Amino acid sequence: MIEEILDKDMMIFDLKSKDKLSVLKELIKPLAAKGAIDDEDKFLDVVLKREEEYSTGIGMGVAIPHGKSSLVKKASLVFGKSKEGIDYNSMDGKPAHLFFLIAAPENSDNLHLKILAKLSRSLMHEEVREELNKAETYEDVVNAFKKYE
Repeated sequence: MIEEILDKDMMIFDLKSKDKLSVLKELIKPLAAKGAIDDEDKFLDVVLKREEEYSTGIGMGVAIPHGKSSLVKKASLVFGKSKEGIDYNSMDGKPAHLFFLIAAPENSDNLHLKILAKLSRSLMHEEVREELNKAETYEDVVNAFKKYE
């Protein structure tokens, strides 16, 4: 399921951002470049509004920001990795290193929730997180998830 929505062109293996706002902007760029969303700034607002409810920094070095909007033309997942880590107001107070930005169309029922649940279950495994932290290619990322499905 993860590989169905994961796109080689929507992976950033060396995020340059140092804070929450800039990492969200950086993660949204590939969505716009691939035509998956209509408007970067408006989609950023959707994701930020969602973050106001509570941080999607789930802890263990992982953040799963997401937005559901009519701006989204195609359900998409962006993977990003930060070696230094970014303060993301995570539940455990630790920096986030692995980012999964989910973009879901307004009319996609609970697709983003299914993706979110699948990601969350997989990322509970320390081995998956370790593999993802070492990942340098699309195949590395997909294989990290396949090992523990």
